[in-house]
Amino acid sequence: MSVGQWTRDLAMGARFAFAGGREGWTRALLTAVGVGLGVALLLLTTAVPNALAERDRREEARSDHTFGQQEIPKADDTLIVLDADTTFRDQDVRGRMLEAEGPRAPLPPGVEQFPAAGEMVVSPALKELLASDDGKLLRERLDHRITGTIGEQGLVGSQELAYYAGGTGLAKLLEGPAGGARIDRFGNDDLGSSDPWDPVLLLLVLVVFVVLLMPVAVFIAAAVRFGGERRDRRLAALRLVGSDSRMTRRIAAGEALAGSVLGLVLGTGFFLLGRQLAASAEVYRVSVFPSYLNPSPVLAVLVALAVPAAAVLVTILALRGVVIEPLGVVRTAKPARRRLWWRLLLPLGGLALLFPMVGQGDDGGEFNQYLVVGGVMLLLVGVTALLPWVVETVVARLGSGGVAWQLAVRRLQLSSGAAARMVNGIAVAVAGAIALQMLFAGVEGTYTRASQYDVSRAQMSVDVPYGTDAASMAGEYRDTEGVRKVTALSDVHLGDRRGAAESLAQVTVADCASLREVATLPSCRDGDVFAVKGSEYDSESDHLAKPGTTLWAESDDSARPGARPVSWTVPQNIRQAQSREDPTGFERGGILVTPGALPEKLGALTSTQLFLSVDPSVPDAYDHVRNTAARLDPTSQPMTWHSIESNDRYATIRTGLSVGAACVLALIGASLLVSQLEQLRERRKLLSALVAFGTRRRTLGLSVLWQTAIPIGLGLLLAAAVGTALGAVLLRMTNTSVRVDWPSVLSMTGIGAGVVLVVTLLSLPPLLKLMRPDGLRTE
Repeated sequence: MSVGQWTRDLAMGARFAFAGGREGWTRALLTAVGVGLGVALLLLTTAVPNALAERDRREEARSDHTFGQQEIPKADDTLIVLDADTTFRDQDVRGRMLEAEGPRAPLPPGVEQFPAAGEMVVSPALKELLASDDGKLLRERLDHRITGTIGEQGLVGSQELAYYAGGTGLAKLLEGPAGGARIDRFGNDDLGSSDPWDPVLLLLVLVVFVVLLMPVAVFIAAAVRFGGERRDRRLAALRLVGSDSRMTRRIAAGEALAGSVLGLVLGTGFFLLGRQLAASAEVYRVSVFPSYLNPSPVLAVLVALAVPAAAVLVTILALRGVVIEPLGVVRTAKPARRRLWWRLLLPLGGLALLFPMVGQGDDGGEFNQYLVVGGVMLLLVGVTALLPWVVETVVARLGSGGVAWQLAVRRLQLSSGAAARMVNGIAVAVAGAIALQMLFAGVEGTYTRASQYDVSRAQMSVDVPYGTDAASMAGEYRDTEGVRKVTALSDVHLGDRRGAAESLAQVTVADCASLREVATLPSCRDGDVFAVKGSEYDSESDHLAKPGTTLWAESDDSARPGARPVSWTVPQNIRQAQSREDPTGFERGGILVTPGALPEKLGALTSTQLFLSVDPSVPDAYDHVRNTAARLDPTSQPMTWHSIESNDRYATIRTGLSVGAACVLALIGASLLVSQLEQLRERRKLLSALVAFGTRRRTLGLSVLWQTAIPIGLGLLLAAAVGTALGAVLLRMTNTSVRVDWPSVLSMTGIGAGVVLVVTLLSLPPLLKLMRPDGLRTE
């Protein structure tokens, strides 16, 4: 067969798609919408690497920390930058205080001029938040006058909350606990290469991409087969006027090709529309600018070529089992039973590819990415191959029932393949999601751990700046709305001699109530001193806690001529106390001192940390604490404690999965709705005829529901079985014990069923409209 003949037949099919009147256009448009939704998600996926790279580049370009570099002396091109990050209702706010030390000081990316003291420039999202009613508490904390906005080059996402505030005398704050630096440029090119990725995390990334993209491919393959029954009747007419069976299949492929090309156009439009809407959206705290979402040209061309080619291939393969004759299509007779043996080869082949990598997750082993991708794909494709056989086998054995049940079962028995195609996509998505959830649950213990902090005793901590009256600051926090208790612990280390001490003892200064948070005391009143027993540091400080021992501390001004180190003598009435873990999980040793027993000069050398117990029933209690901290010290960053800590890369992958799953679920719902509407449109005359003969609408509605529920139920059961098997193999590959995460299996299955239920409810209004006797009219 010549290329010219192929071209002419494909072109004829394309003309049928667009020149078939309203019927042809409707069919082509539905196919194009189904394909376009998948193409849009594929284009979005090809743009993800560029988006991540651009976020990293912008984060690097605004870097203001000099890691491991020598301190820069003050000059006319230097800038003081202090960290002033904060959090508002679980949203991170990136903040910096700036003070230019000369006319050539570098401007941060996206900032046109330095804000003066009491002024700030903010990101558009932060400006909008501060202007809203929800931002009232944050306005109390960030009470600077807004003089401008940060440009796109200075932000990593459209919804990022960030600001730069002006300040004076910031150089002095660099000597204290405030984070910051003197810099002469923004950006840091000397960070070096990043740490190599853990093989298990790489496995997670590979599986996430395959699981998210496979349903898209399945939906595109199903979309090009919309209108199959009406198309077959047209092909029978072509056979009547003289075309042979091969020419007929090529014409059908041309019709699918036209729909897929139109789908590429619509998909590009959907992608460009979504690209613009991305600026106003934030999914799981991740936002991007439209300029980030530029697909790789090579991958975009690959999508543009693969989708039409897949449409032609799928159509030709689908028609191989159909006999199209001049007087009709032999699909209307009872079809031959589907064979099972070759359908089992796909999942078995996937298992064969994955089996050699079992146990390689330990001992620094690596996973072959091609085998991983191929094995997972074969297992998930196996769902699409097995589901038609499962649906056909089960519905063939379904017995009698009510009228609605009989209508549904008979319809499924005549066209089980169409029902399975509609369910294939969601079955693949659920199977992949179950496997991923099992894998995440299995390796979670490796990348997450219980925090050392005791969140039952405190939920926040604040560092008190040097030279600040710790008692008055603790009082400010006690008076803050939502704070139930404040534990203030001040520490200083004393040595056994002046200068270079051989032994050091930790001395903790606090009132009796606070000391009971770190030790079990026999009794306590102001003026008491205790030697702590039971900590792992006892041996280092036992001999220093003896009565009459003189201990020494270096003061900040000891380098001045005539200045002397501060000394303290352990009192004779020192008593024993048993150590216990403090709220941070640390067992303190050394000496515990109440304020009345410590000289004033020694008290000035202590560093203080406040531990806050917050009442969760008070609205915005954490933000009230942060407002107090900002009022007392603009550079203060109260730390919020969490009971679980996780690896950053693991958390990033999980967030990426959540974002991708949200997009795929949206595609699933939209594609199912389009598929359902197409099936209802094809059955318009049948539904109208049944209504004309007196069939109740309720009965027809229930029959449509059963036609959706039966294949969906079978598909979800198959998806649960395949997903559990895939999850077990992946766990063995990571050398993790196999444990079925039943809550995840049930939740993923329930989400899939929920999507189908929503789609069914949305299809009821069109169904009711179609169930009218006037639907029998024809021209």
